[in-house]
Amino acid sequence: MGRVYYNKLVRDRIQEKITGNGEACEIRAIEDDAEFQQELLKKVTEEATVLSHVRSREDFLSEYADLMVVLDTLTAHMDISEAEIRLALAENLEKKGGYSNRHYLHWSDDGDYKSNETPQGIQ
Repeated sequence: MGRVYYNKLVRDRIQEKITGNGEACEIRAIEDDAEFQQELLKKVTEEATVLSHVRSREDFLSEYADLMVVLDTLTAHMDISEAEIRLALAENLEKKGGYSNRHYLHWSDDGDYKSNETPQGIQ
């Protein structure tokens, strides 16, 4: 049996699951805070991608929970409070609106458009 290399952050009980199946694995604890944050940010993308492909309510709830565990871990790691999250959500909705109108943008003139995309990592 060959090895599969994942090289990614995994949940706390994955080693238990692998060894419980009679298989071996190698796991290390991430000691560096910046590396841990970076791996959590990569995990957000991974989990959101999986969530975007679900086709049932049951799968949605499961994958949503997976994503929320990552987000909750990331906000705790960054020492962000529930109050700060609620305030940021309220300000975001006030500034940008929600999705209740179901608007779908086909095109726009973009002469002065500046992307809010940045390299991963939060300073």
